[in-house]
This record gives sequence, C-alpha cells and structure tokens, in this order.
Amino acid sequence: MKPTRAAQLTTLPPDARQVVIVTGDGYRTTHATVEAYARSGDQWSPALPALPARIGAEGFSDQHVEGVPTTPTGVYVVGPTMYGIAADPGVRYPYHRVAADDWWNANPDSPHYNSFQRSDLHPGGHSEALWQEDPAYTHFAVITYNMPPTVATPVPNAGSGIFLHEFSRAGGNPTAGCVSLSHQHLVDVLTWLDPGASPHIVLAPAEHLGRY
Repeated sequence: MKPTRAAQLTTLPPDARQVVIVTGDGYRTTHATVEAYARSGDQWSPALPALPARIGAEGFSDQHVEGVPTTPTGVYVVGPTMYGIAADPGVRYPYHRVAADDWWNANPDSPHYNSFQRSDLHPGGHSEALWQEDPAYTHFAVITYNMPPTVATPVPNAGSGIFLHEFSRAGGNPTAGCVSLSHQHLVDVLTWLDPGASPHIVLAPAEHLGRY
C-alpha cells in the first residue's frame, strides 16, 4: 500500500492528530491540492477527498515578503479563532463574525502587524478591511505564518494575512498568498478541524514535502 502524504512528514509534533497538506507541482504553479488527514495511533488516514485549491499568483516561496503574491512554504498551525462575514457554519473553534472596522493589520510599522485589529481608522500599509472581502472571507481560518506560535513576534515586512479562505471568483483564481477553496470544500475543512487534535497545515511543492 502506497504511504499517504501525511506519512512522509517527519516534523509534526507528537500531539498533532490532524494535518492539512497543500501541495502543487513546483514553485510557480497557482493550482494546488488540499488533503486532510487524521491520525489514530501511528496511522494517518485521509479524512476528506483531495480538494482542488488555488494559491498565490506567483506560486510558492521559501522567502515570502509583504506585498508579493506568493504562498509561504512551511509547517504552521491553525490560528485560535476562525472568522467570517457570514454566520458560523458550525466550526469547532471560537468564531468571530466580522463587521465594519474589523481589519487584518498588514502595516509593517505597526505594533499590531499581522494580527486582527478593530479600528475606525485604516491601520496603514496593505491592511485588509475584512468585512469588504466578499465572498473570499465568507469564512476563513488563519494560517500562523509570521505570527505566534510559529514566531514569537511577527517580523516586519516578512508577510501577513495568510488565510485558508473561499475563492474570490467562481471557479477559483490565484490569490495574494492565501490558500483558497470552493465554498463547500472550505466549509468541509473548517468544520472538520478540531482544536483538540492540534491541527497543523503544511504548504509546499509536492517534490519538497519531505523537508517537513
């Protein structure tokens, strides 16, 4: 029996019992596949069918920086809160329904860089007005690139706002660096993720998955 992609991973912590793997063919592709696996004992098994996804308009990058539409390679966890313009679809995480003045701070000069911020003023830089990104942010999970616990403090200009979200256009389109899925596929993943199972997410070209 051919080993699963999850079985190839060597850097996941022992308490990780769920993993989402996002792979594509090489660094320059904007098309990816999302696979979800659950672990029982030492055995990883598919939890959902493989799902077609889109990633950054310039593909994957090992050196993602602010403002460049690449998807950062690496191993991350799912942020502690899920968000969305629409009501909670039944996720197991705390869920914040976004409203006017809810931003994701993408200003490298701000002490709140790469975090959710509620403000009646634009936080500066490429900060995103979350309530206006419809349908992309109908629901989304945060991928903890350049933020705790992946790093102690976000590194200015290293990039911000890497999410798992819905396609911006029907049929899918390249992103600014996030991972996107169709509405139903996204809901399937978000409602499957269980904070008690220490979910991780791995982003990499398929041929380099063995690094992780």
